[in-house]
Amino acid sequence: MKTAILGGGLSGLTLARLLQEQGEEVVVLEAEPEYGGLCRSKTNQGFTFDSGGSHIIFSRDGEVLAFMRRMIEDNEQRNNRTTKIFYKQRFVKYPFENGLSDLPLEDRFFCINGFIKTLIAVGKGEIPAPENFREWIYYTFGKGIAECYMIPYNEKIWKYPTDKMSLHWVEGRIPRPPVEDIIKSAIGIETEGYTHQAVFSYPLDGGIKALVTAIAQPIEQSIKNGFRVISITKPDDVWEISNGAECIQADRCICTMPVQHLLPCIDDVPPEVKNATCALKYNSLVCVNIGIKGSVPGISWLYVPDPAVGRTNRISFPSGYSMHAAPKGCSAILAEITHQPGDDVAGLTDDELKNEVVDMLTSMEILQKNQIVCTSVERQPFAYVVYDLEYQKNIAIVKNYCMKIGIPLVGRFAQFEYLNMDGCIRSVMDFVATRKTQ
Repeated sequence: MKTAILGGGLSGLTLARLLQEQGEEVVVLEAEPEYGGLCRSKTNQGFTFDSGGSHIIFSRDGEVLAFMRRMIEDNEQRNNRTTKIFYKQRFVKYPFENGLSDLPLEDRFFCINGFIKTLIAVGKGEIPAPENFREWIYYTFGKGIAECYMIPYNEKIWKYPTDKMSLHWVEGRIPRPPVEDIIKSAIGIETEGYTHQAVFSYPLDGGIKALVTAIAQPIEQSIKNGFRVISITKPDDVWEISNGAECIQADRCICTMPVQHLLPCIDDVPPEVKNATCALKYNSLVCVNIGIKGSVPGISWLYVPDPAVGRTNRISFPSGYSMHAAPKGCSAILAEITHQPGDDVAGLTDDELKNEVVDMLTSMEILQKNQIVCTSVERQPFAYVVYDLEYQKNIAIVKNYCMKIGIPLVGRFAQFEYLNMDGCIRSVMDFVATRKTQ
């Protein structure tokens, strides 16, 4: 049994490794010159940056966490999370609802008053059940937290109106804050949210690429980089997968690359399936990397909800993840800007993006321009799945079609689900386990 896996990102590589461990022959077809997808890293003048945005290793899933940590064994630095939100020129503890005591007094009252009023109204049945993401935010956090942080930040990162987004995905990803934590936070008693991230791991050397490199090590000879699939057919009982110059034959074909790239490779796709695929929403990502002489705030990463501050939605400090991510006496800064494909951000030059981010960081007093050692820009066309109100209908059409033609979808942009690294690995493990029982 030979299996062709389309896409050499985290999901494709993990799938190939697990299948090979079960004795199967695998071939991984990756379009880019280098495998890894969003989990690639680059080193520039001694500074290491992740190309697909800042990544950390954490999970509520014990099996997946153990797998990831085993992959970077002897190359691991463990860190305590220290995360902030840049709000009205001050650094507020993250999650926002756990940092209410850091707010100006009027905002603190606005948030706690709105939370308690909403809690009482929901308990009395005076507020109807939410039907979209924005309504869920108000329903869960109240007017103050919603308008001070949750709505501005989410509309900045998703580049999509929150009232046009589905709420099916929020349970488990955005925890409901306990009432006592909100009250403690408002009066200055220390509380912690998102405790599964409180301690995280990161490769000491190599950036997050070290994780995928370790996963890929047993299957390196089975990876074909630079193989951009343009045609997928099954004339008999064997799949034929071509890049225009070479044809790979396989008994089975599994997709881990974006479905938007898969379906154009297949002939006679029904119009309703094409339309559903085109209707799936996603964001692209720009990463602006800056290496500086000197230190940075002792923060793991920083959220920037206010669009007036800049286009950047998140700033991370990789030199705090790994002591080897920057030369001695230096620090690394990574700014992330999400955007819609083809929008104004997509048209900005690298220099324009660098200048904007440097100006923002200077105004935030995170750096001075004379500290800068190096800069670079990375662009990822596929970064975040956007759950609009039509998402569930459209993805069901796509998945049903792919199931019908016999190409399973596994991973973030094949399944078209907002999966973190641990979610990608879990989707692979579940797929392999399901296959074993069939």
